[in-house]
Amino acid sequence: MLKFVYVLIALALLSACQKAEPIAPDFYACRFSFADSSATNPNSVVYQSLIDDISHSGVAGITMSVYRPNAGMWMGASGKADLHNDINMKSCTISRVGSTVKMFTATTVLLLAEEGKLNLDDKISDYLQGDVINKIENAETVTIRQLLQHSGGIYNYIQNLNFQTASINDLIREWKPNDLLQYAYNRKAYFKPGADVRYSNTGYIMLGMLIEKLEGKAFYEVFREKLFLPLNLSATMFAATNHVPDGIARGYIDLYSNLQLIESTYFSGWDYYTADGGLISNPYDMSIFFQALMNGQIINANSLSQMLTWQSPKDLDAGFFPISYGLGIFKIETPYGLAYMHSGDAIGYYANMLYFPDDGTTIVYAVNSNYGKIDQYVSTKEAMQKIISEVMN
Repeated sequence: MLKFVYVLIALALLSACQKAEPIAPDFYACRFSFADSSATNPNSVVYQSLIDDISHSGVAGITMSVYRPNAGMWMGASGKADLHNDINMKSCTISRVGSTVKMFTATTVLLLAEEGKLNLDDKISDYLQGDVINKIENAETVTIRQLLQHSGGIYNYIQNLNFQTASINDLIREWKPNDLLQYAYNRKAYFKPGADVRYSNTGYIMLGMLIEKLEGKAFYEVFREKLFLPLNLSATMFAATNHVPDGIARGYIDLYSNLQLIESTYFSGWDYYTADGGLISNPYDMSIFFQALMNGQIINANSLSQMLTWQSPKDLDAGFFPISYGLGIFKIETPYGLAYMHSGDAIGYYANMLYFPDDGTTIVYAVNSNYGKIDQYVSTKEAMQKIISEVMN
């Protein structure tokens, strides 16, 4: 959810060095393993018109899935997966979906709690030691539950100007967890644990480390075993295993806010190995995961109830929907009812997933461009409200 707007300050210094590469169309080949009935969906024309309008506004490309109980699943795409090579976006095209991974992280932690390997009210310091505890304020007393809910007050490393400068100076650097955590060392916590909620990527890096400590393997391998394979999420993977896999849409940024897009596909190296970002997927897989989670097919009823226990921030953002924080998930109040959601950014990519508990409607979309004028069409309250209204009317 947190945007990396700071990169726009200095990307101009690097853009001249980034040249689009020739890529054959076969690189982007993808297909679903089932018969896609989107063309016969009663709302197909409305949904396709919606995403065509978004791509025609200047967004490079967009993929979307919409599930409605009475109409089934619709999937569509518009625009380009690769501008330089003139490759159309497909509904099965994969892209970076950023912080939406936090819902996968939280779900995995809840599964481990069900297995008796942890208690949500345990302190994270019961499991992790060293600088991650000693040098991060609140880390010694914060609980796993509070990290999941962003209520631990843990300083968000991305907001450290020294990190922003270091990242800008080497946008293709591959950062490891401890490289990033050092930018939260000796920084003042936002509040005492439990006193409020405030988004923190740092806490989710710690949760990834917790998963690895308990399971003895990379957290993304645990995701694969517990989530990707059981749910048959065949298009979903983690960037650590393949940073730029075959078929991934090129990423673009509107650097100068003039809709002249610059490629940024390789500028995402800080989340390749951490559980706060780094997920690669498509809207179909993400919808299947979200629906299965809400339908009690992954975690049990007690765990889901805890995930959907909400805490509201003391200071609401007047420019966004009223929001509350759950465990790795958010609740927003829209004109069409409550929605559970999580969105995510990477440089050149944005994704959003929404689930309406009143009737199970699930909307997931991913775009391969952001920043500048692009954001007004994909990630603002107004953009989300337009998408929601077209689907729900």
